Order: sequence, then C-alpha cells, then structure tokens
Amino acid sequence: MKAARIHEFGSPDVIRIEDAPQPTPNEGEILVRVAAAGVGPWDALLREGKIPVSSPLPLIVGADLSGVVEVTRPGLTKFNTGDEVFGLTNNQFVGAYAEYAIASETMVARKPTSLSFAEAASAPVVAVTAWQMLFDHAHARAGQTVLIHGAAGNVGAYAVQMARLDAAIDEAVPAHVLAAALFERFASRGEAEFQDGLLSAMRFGFGGHVEKGSGS
Repeated sequence: MKAARIHEFGSPDVIRIEDAPQPTPNEGEILVRVAAAGVGPWDALLREGKIPVSSPLPLIVGADLSGVVEVTRPGLTKFNTGDEVFGLTNNQFVGAYAEYAIASETMVARKPTSLSFAEAASAPVVAVTAWQMLFDHAHARAGQTVLIHGAAGNVGAYAVQMARLDAAIDEAVPAHVLAAALFERFASRGEAEFQDGLLSAMRFGFGGHVEKGSGS
C-alpha cells in the first residue's frame, strides 16, 4: 500500500510517499480502508519529534481518519466489515496517512450519513478536545453560563455547539454561552460579514448577543 512515512524527524521535507506493508489488526483493532485523513498541528509536532512516541521509525504519520472497515478481529461486536467509520487511529496518533490504517475499536465510531468522509476526518481530535474541556474538566451543566475563549477556532466552534446541544439532549434548561473571538482575525472579511456569521450561529442556537469589543 502507499503511505506517508517519515524515516527521521524534521521539516515537512522528511515525509516520503512510498510503499509500506499493509498492517494486520490485533485484538481490539480494526483495519480501515482510508477514505480521508485529517491534518492538525499535533501531526506537525510529532513529525518534528516534539511529541514522544513509542513507535519506531520509519512511522506513518496522521491520527484523524475516516473510511470503511476492511477487516475485523474475531470477538469484536462494535463493527462489521463494510461499516463506514471515523475517529482516531490510536493513542500514539500515528498511522492514518496511508491507504489502509489500523484503528483501536474504542477510538472510532460509525460515520454519520450526513457527513462526507472529508468532513468526518476533520472532526475527531478537535471535537474530543472540546468535549473533554467542557464536560470532563469544567463539568459544564445545563443552566450554567459558559464562557468560551477562541470561539472562532476549531475547538471553540465545537465547544459552542456542544454547550448548547448537550443540554438540549437532556431536555434541561440550555446552557447560556458567551463566546469570545478575536475580531482582527476576521478583519479582512469585513465587520458586516463577521457579525452576520455570528448572528447566524445565534439563530442556530447558542444565544446571547454580538458586539465588537475594544480588546482592553
């Protein structure tokens, strides 16, 4: 199979597209025929050797993926061959940039039919980060007021929606979300377009009001 591998840590130039052995899943794992893979800053940090991994070189980079289950191990009950899935490869965050990848059964889920493979592959790390931040660490609950900094970023955008949708699922009083974002990041798009975007998000359901702050 073709894969993006590194034989040494360094700049993007160390990535090689080359032939690699197709992996075989062990107990608790599935083999995924990769349709799309996500790219995040953690991939660059790993490639540069700034994130320790136990996997030896050469290694296949990439963590977020989506695709179709090709092979399952006996005893697995969560997935069947042919299931469309998305998620992370493993807790080492390696292995996704290839035609086939091994994924831990506990780190993937069935892909929603409403999402394309590319959309699904963009979600796992940032969505899980937002969930952990809100509910595992901050213990956000319905009826509370939640302040989310960096609400225009990948993690922040998920956090804004989760803070509302989790409460709605519980049929409780929704959380009130205060979302803060740096206006200057959107200056090139114009203030009117920026506020229109936030107002559209409010109609989607995070509530509150839009105003441009002084930054002080």
